[in-house]
Parts: sequence; C-alpha cells; structure tokens
Amino acid sequence: MKSVGVFYWSGSGNTEKMAEAIGEGLKKAGVEFDLCNITNGAGDVNGYEKLMFGCPSMGMEVLEEAEFEPFFEEAEKSISGKKVALFGSYGWGDGEWMRNWQDRVSDQGADLFNGEGLVVNETPDDDAVEECIGFGESFAKF
Repeated sequence: MKSVGVFYWSGSGNTEKMAEAIGEGLKKAGVEFDLCNITNGAGDVNGYEKLMFGCPSMGMEVLEEAEFEPFFEEAEKSISGKKVALFGSYGWGDGEWMRNWQDRVSDQGADLFNGEGLVVNETPDDDAVEECIGFGESFAKF
C-alpha cells in the first residue's frame, strides 16, 4: 500500500501545478505516493494510508461539479479516520468553497491536516510553489 494518494482535478492547470509541487514535497520527504488526475480515472482511495484532494473553486464557490464532485462524494464514504489534506486555487470570492469542503471532511470523521486546506489565488507563483512543496513535506510527517 502506498502511503499517500494525491487526487486532483484542474481546469486551467493551476491546481495541477499545486499538485505537482506537493508531489515534490512528498518525494523530498521520502514518501511513496501516487499523483492522480481524476480526469484520467482516479481509481480507489482505499489503497492509501493518507489522502490529499485538490480542486479549484468553481462557479459560486463550489467544487467542480461534473467530475470532481461525483468523485469526492464517493471518496467521502472512505475517509473516516484517515489523515486528509485539501488544496486548490481560486480566482474570486473569499475561500468559502474551501471552508465548506473542510467542514465536509471533518463531518466525515477524517483528521484534517492543519485544520484547513491550502489555497492559492490564481496561478501559483514561485512563493506559492514553495509553499506547496512545504505542504507536501509537512503532510508526509503528519
């Protein structure tokens, strides 16, 4: 069983860039992980000790509805008692989508990393990429 499954959806590439940087952090920490773009068929979340989920804010500050939301609704059934981290990018609003997502994860009995998700406004710049790498490294020790 791999230690960490990183499951994400990205429309513009911003959340994908975050996922890749988080993967760099996990790699630096020496953790086995899979980086799974759910558009390519994500697979089962049950085969991982820890889970990371990434999705940008869409529309009225919600998770992407066509692919990610159905995937996450199914994954939610398997996260109780697991260590979970959330991440994503946004371009408007105040992060309501992340707060709602955090509540969903906590309501399912998961152990939410840092008590909140990692959010980046728009395209991750060099500082945000470094933050994502650090996020991955820290989650590896969680």
